[in-house]
Amino acid sequence: MRPDTPADHIAEAERLLRTASQFPEDHEPLLLQSAAHLELAGDRKGASALYDRLLASGPENPLLVKALQAANLWEYGHEAEARALIAGIRATAPLDPAPWEIIAETLESHDELDASHDCFNSALTLLLSSADDEIPYETQSLVIGRHRVRRMLGRAHDDWDVLADRIHSAQPSRSAVTLDELHDPNRLWALGSDNPAELRAEIARLRSELGSYRSALSRPFPVAVLHWPEPELTELLAAYPELESEYPTHAAHLTDIEASLRDLSSTGTGNLGIVTSTVPSYEAFAASEQSSPSNADLLPQYATILAARGRAATWPPAQGAVCWCGSGRVYRDCHGGDSF
Repeated sequence: MRPDTPADHIAEAERLLRTASQFPEDHEPLLLQSAAHLELAGDRKGASALYDRLLASGPENPLLVKALQAANLWEYGHEAEARALIAGIRATAPLDPAPWEIIAETLESHDELDASHDCFNSALTLLLSSADDEIPYETQSLVIGRHRVRRMLGRAHDDWDVLADRIHSAQPSRSAVTLDELHDPNRLWALGSDNPAELRAEIARLRSELGSYRSALSRPFPVAVLHWPEPELTELLAAYPELESEYPTHAAHLTDIEASLRDLSSTGTGNLGIVTSTVPSYEAFAASEQSSPSNADLLPQYATILAARGRAATWPPAQGAVCWCGSGRVYRDCHGGDSF
């Protein structure tokens, strides 16, 4: 069951901290989850201490941690420090959408709508060259968030807003209500109406919005496939030849990765990723499952665990990025071919 009460969130935070001490290689995602539970429990000070601890340890994604710390500090009454962190993140111009989304929504939640709009614009200008680009799953929320803020500012639709409408209507749980209706600044007034028709319409809107949140919660990490670099695959098959049927050659393994991801994408699965595996890590996972590494059924479970720990690289790579296979070539000129 998901934690419900402040006490439940505190207990879950403490459990995650104990787990982080047992698995130091995964301390960053575990501490981030723990801090999130402390925030939900109302322990803003405790969450802030965890963010500081992470920043002092040299995290893999310091800008994400700073963005979360800024959002927490503002709620905790430290607006000036939060603003300073936000300004620093904007100046750094991260290529990861997550820090942009957090700081833009933080500004939005505190009625800094123009500043929030500027953040969303800066992020999309940096991450995408035009509204005609293929929009990665994790960037779609920036497009949607920008639409929401522009609606509150009363701005006319532009190309990015049209794209937001298209993304929204493509989701079955959201298509019953248009994005313009969902982001209508005046719609909350309908909750005080005595008109049954208006109340029914507002209930439909809220259900649509709830569907969006449920969709996001049901996909907290990417659907990921395993990638074994060639030296690791050679070591794996030497130790566990039973897996040769899964990986006949390294070249075939790379081809299978790309084909599997394209098949998933063609069926409408979003938020796809690739996790790079190592033999020692896989052996440790197999031991934790009380199974042999030669058990092929463990491979998809291992991929899911790595993705849940924040180890997945987004697929397909951003435009102009190098290929996931490690060749050093641009993805479009390597496994991407002419499809992306």
